[in-house]
Amino acid sequence: MKLAYHTKPPRYPERWAQLPAGEAIQRSVQIVCNSLSQRIFGYHLVKLGNLSTQINLSKCSVTHHINQTPYTTPATSVVSLATELPYEENSIDGFLLANELDFCHDPHQVLREVDRCINQDGYIIISGFNPFSLTGVGKYLPLKRGNLLHDARFFSSSRVKDWLHLLGYEVIETRHILFSMLFLRRKIAVSKTWQAKISRYFPWCSSVYVILARKRVMPMTTIKSSWKLKPNFSAVGASMRVTSTLPIEQKSRPGKYPTGFTDKKQCR
Repeated sequence: MKLAYHTKPPRYPERWAQLPAGEAIQRSVQIVCNSLSQRIFGYHLVKLGNLSTQINLSKCSVTHHINQTPYTTPATSVVSLATELPYEENSIDGFLLANELDFCHDPHQVLREVDRCINQDGYIIISGFNPFSLTGVGKYLPLKRGNLLHDARFFSSSRVKDWLHLLGYEVIETRHILFSMLFLRRKIAVSKTWQAKISRYFPWCSSVYVILARKRVMPMTTIKSSWKLKPNFSAVGASMRVTSTLPIEQKSRPGKYPTGFTDKKQCR
């Protein structure tokens, strides 16, 4: 397995049209992401990267969408690197990473920054290229050499899920789309029925996957012990006094004999 970190960053696409079958990929990713975004609620959602900003999330309940790109584009709201997010901790409700990890040199740092900025129970939508698909095989074949798709990192969905689990995320759902070779000009049309069957029984051969994950923070609660130590002795209270055992009526008064005695002799 190759290292996730690369010293030399790959070429970064400006739009989906620069990829082979880019419009078809964008359309399919947008349909799935738009459906999954209905589960995200809150106030702020960040679309990270050039490709993410071109995904329309019309069904998302979060109305404030922040388009962040590494340089200025017509759709840019914030200019910043994905490895250095300019947001406070626990301030973002959702992130969209549309194939952003495939074109970055340090995906671990990107996920760490996302984890720092996202709030508790926040959602992440991640799409990526599958290395075990026909498109993943075509990356190593002399097909359209020099295309941006050859520079994609092609991280498997299981590897991305492992990264998310280490950061404390729960994978809610994974969808697999586009079961054809994306490097070829002529695409094989696959009906929705066959795509559903292939996605169910052969998900490993899809060219693109989409992951929906949610951050989970378990609160720490102290558990009180059910047993207590019994003291070996009990201290006597300082207010306790020794009193006479005689009834109040029988207590002697000054200059008087106790009740029932008439003289000093009977009192002995």
